[in-house]
Amino acid sequence: MERKAQVTPTPDGAMVHDPTRLGAAADPAWLDEAYWRARGPVAAPRGGRGAALHVASPAGPAVLRPYRRGGLVARFNRDRYLWQGESATRPFREFALLQSIVAAGLPAPEPLAARYRRAGLWYRGELLTRAIEGTQTLAQALLDAPSAIDWTAVGRTIGRFHAHGFPHPDLNAHNILLGAASCHLVDFDRGAPATPAAAWMQANLARLRRSLDKLGAPARVPGFEGTAWPALRAAHAAEVAQ
Repeated sequence: MERKAQVTPTPDGAMVHDPTRLGAAADPAWLDEAYWRARGPVAAPRGGRGAALHVASPAGPAVLRPYRRGGLVARFNRDRYLWQGESATRPFREFALLQSIVAAGLPAPEPLAARYRRAGLWYRGELLTRAIEGTQTLAQALLDAPSAIDWTAVGRTIGRFHAHGFPHPDLNAHNILLGAASCHLVDFDRGAPATPAAAWMQANLARLRRSLDKLGAPARVPGFEGTAWPALRAAHAAEVAQ
């Protein structure tokens, strides 16, 4: 199903939003952290990282995520990105990518709105997505109940994305959400569609494995090497082969 997108100029940039979810006259203030803090308590998603916040949007529970830099560069440039045109901005690109992913029937956050604010050669940006409630990150599950993780479901979900040509730009345990009977992938910043190929698929899985090793999964999860990780890989391979 094709998703609708409406672009609205703002005094310092532009906003894109889904009019079927937020209406034709969406308010750019809905992408301001201060707007929500002035209206009551806000909280970060449990087990998540970065500056994302849970908010009560007009479309229901949502997650507001300002774009932030990581690594050493964040020490002197926390949230500014080089301007290379509207369509190249990170919020507009991720909004469009998520629309394509959701339209393909894949389990990812539904995009509600995105915005960039330009200042000379630089811009800042934000993304608003529908919240995926009743979930926790795979990283949090490793701490809370490692023996209850459905590794087959995780592998199957990743395989579905790969089979549709959607590699994850940073597949780690913090970007996988687990529910009682669900598995979602989140945070597609800097992502792009790709022709299915074994090389990038295996690179995605290798990135996830490094994340799991860093979080101590081999020691925390019973039978991780002999059962859990092979189950994930087998489920992934089965989805890709369909």
